[in-house]
Amino acid sequence: MDGFPILSVMLLVPLLAAMACFLVDARTARMVALVATLIDFALGVVLWCSYDIGGAQWQFVEKANVFSGFSYALGIDGIALTLIMLTVFLMPICILASWESVTKRVSEYMAAFLVMELLMIGVFAAQDIFLFYIMFEAGLIPMYLIIGVWGGDNRIYASYKFFLYTLLGSVLMLIAIFWMIQQAGTTDIPTLMQYDFPASAQTWLWLAFFASFAVKMPMWPVHTWLPDAHVQAPTAGSVILAGVLLKMGGYGFIRFSLPMFPEASAQFAWLVFALSMVAVVYTSLVALVQSDMKKLIAYSSVAHMAIVTVGLFAFNVQGLEGAMMVMLGHGLVSGALFLCVGVIYDRLHTREINRYGGLSINMPKYALFFMLFTMASVGLPGTSNFIGEFLALAGIYQISTFVALVCTTGIILGAAYMLYLYRRVAFGEQKNADAAAMPDLNAREWAMLAPIAAAVLWMGVYPESFLAPMRADIAALDARIARAAPESDSQLKIGTPTGKIANEIAHHEEPGEEGAH
Repeated sequence: MDGFPILSVMLLVPLLAAMACFLVDARTARMVALVATLIDFALGVVLWCSYDIGGAQWQFVEKANVFSGFSYALGIDGIALTLIMLTVFLMPICILASWESVTKRVSEYMAAFLVMELLMIGVFAAQDIFLFYIMFEAGLIPMYLIIGVWGGDNRIYASYKFFLYTLLGSVLMLIAIFWMIQQAGTTDIPTLMQYDFPASAQTWLWLAFFASFAVKMPMWPVHTWLPDAHVQAPTAGSVILAGVLLKMGGYGFIRFSLPMFPEASAQFAWLVFALSMVAVVYTSLVALVQSDMKKLIAYSSVAHMAIVTVGLFAFNVQGLEGAMMVMLGHGLVSGALFLCVGVIYDRLHTREINRYGGLSINMPKYALFFMLFTMASVGLPGTSNFIGEFLALAGIYQISTFVALVCTTGIILGAAYMLYLYRRVAFGEQKNADAAAMPDLNAREWAMLAPIAAAVLWMGVYPESFLAPMRADIAALDARIARAAPESDSQLKIGTPTGKIANEIAHHEEPGEEGAH
């Protein structure tokens, strides 16, 4: 792979395909989009197989100076590699999900998805901070169009809300970027990750980036755009929104907030923990009372992403690895759950839970897939979400028993609302004749769900294959932020019995140590 610009080719393929979609009819546009996304997936597999786990931190680096202060610079580490693979894996499935359900302006729809794939890969591969910002913000445009043009009845309101929320936070980030470049004298992200910004400035820089990444995650209380966007978006739009776009916020914390502003990250860890704890409990309770399947899964996404932020700001390897694994697992499982909703929505054109029931009788294959993804969302051992949630909670337990306890209640609540959803949809008596008459999965729907099911089980049974590429990069990040790690419950002396006991243990000297002194 030496010298071959594989990352540029992965950006070029969807761009050319998007342009081609405008020149052909609807049927051909679908084929062009599917072939282009499959080519990018094949290139992603080559990228994965060619990545040297024991090699340099930044690989497949491409750099060209465009003009003073801006470079076309691409390159990936293990963290970016896994997120790019998640993107190229989900994109062909999104095209298949739109094959029959999208019937108006098909060429423009396929072009919008291809442009979004280009921008998402660009976010994870960018090594110039301006290039990252352009890709990060431009990703709003195709999703705004997908919701606004091909969404549900209330699509205009949802698309404007999505656009304004995410754009507003990013204006502050741009101002911070200008200051950072002036201070450090470079736009190179790997260099900025090692630059020590003044502690007094880090506070403001962290808050500016936080305004953007918190909305993107989304964190409570700036999460309200997400349920509206999911409910109004077409099925494939929901899949890519939950599967990849939300992960950009987590990636931003890993790539910018933590390594560039470690002292400020430690200073505001309490804020992140507080918001995350509220999100885990509050959005889980809200999910319990939803009557719309998409809204329930959307609120569950906010709760799962709160586990990510808790893990990231635990300032230890387990927390960081757990956060990454939750992002990957959630990307697969939430995308699959939205596909499951889309399958029955295409048949009955309603997402109301009460309109279904007893689907395991007439749609047994569908019920089997839905059960697997439900169990994965709950965090059943052997599925993708278990290892991530376990590591993230193990990481935060080292910092705060209380935060770990609250976040664990969220997992219990998650089991409650997901199993409650599954029982009402798949089991019980069939009250509605139209639901009872729905046919089981066809070949196209099998092609959508089976690959994700295989990935969910593979990730659950052999998580090391996903952890190995990013382990060295997470260790390097941990070493960078270790000096600023926040104090644990016991060191903070918060006055709880647990804290006092831990404090005594921490300061207790063994008899052998006294002799040594």
